[in-house]
Amino acid sequence: MRSILKREQVDSELEGVQAGNRQWWTDSTMSYDWKKAIKHEPFSREWFDESDRRFVHAARLFAHAVTPFDKIIPFERLRGKKVLEIGCGMGYHTELMTRAGAIVTSIDISDTSVMATKARLSIKGLGGDVVQMDARQMNFADNSFDFVWSWGVIHHSAWTCAIVKEISRVLKEGGQSRVMVYNLNGMSAYISIVRDYLGGFWRGRTLDACLWKRSDGFMARYYTADILSDVFLCFFRSADVNVYGQDADAVPLPRYLRRPLLRVLSETTLVRLIARRGGFLFVIANK
Repeated sequence: MRSILKREQVDSELEGVQAGNRQWWTDSTMSYDWKKAIKHEPFSREWFDESDRRFVHAARLFAHAVTPFDKIIPFERLRGKKVLEIGCGMGYHTELMTRAGAIVTSIDISDTSVMATKARLSIKGLGGDVVQMDARQMNFADNSFDFVWSWGVIHHSAWTCAIVKEISRVLKEGGQSRVMVYNLNGMSAYISIVRDYLGGFWRGRTLDACLWKRSDGFMARYYTADILSDVFLCFFRSADVNVYGQDADAVPLPRYLRRPLLRVLSETTLVRLIARRGGFLFVIANK
């Protein structure tokens, strides 16, 4: 009886965390507009274009060869395939995969993200199914999708492992999932540990609380490559993990000091630096 009560208490706490997640992402748009500098009307074509430009620039060290994100999204294999995106945000990846000929279903816990992605597709004259849904319990039949994509989303959930199990369930045999989460061995996590945790350890601060404080979202779990691989291998036959990152991972300095260095450092040097301490773990898992 004691263990049942404990499980009920944990579930109640996690439900509270997930409610906080939904509210945070509903109130906060993922537009890369850290200083509220986009002057265009929110969710207009011009607003989406500027948000996309910032997203593409932030990912330039690892994601693009010829077209945006073609190094990490297998566009050439998606034509005519049923694709699920978990956590569509402002809908840029939904748009790119739809333009590549995929039959895309996008879900998000946030009503704002669902609205924004629907607005994007309408403005661009594209079709697609966009639904408000928690990926922990997806309303799709088993073996529904050929490919599942999720960029920087599932680590914000109170039930990350349950989502991985659900991804495996809705993915067809022979299908593939590609997912990004935050890297515990990344530069941003190290900075948080040094700044917030070491000084607050004696005051009872937990590492999780310090990491959550420095990350976007209501909360965020951080993973090491081996733990992330282990989680996916519980449900997939293979899981390969790579480290990616952004400018701040390569040059962890305040922005006004980082910008001059970025102008003189070669892209090859920056790529080498983020391969060591990038903030993103990217897993390619095959079912």
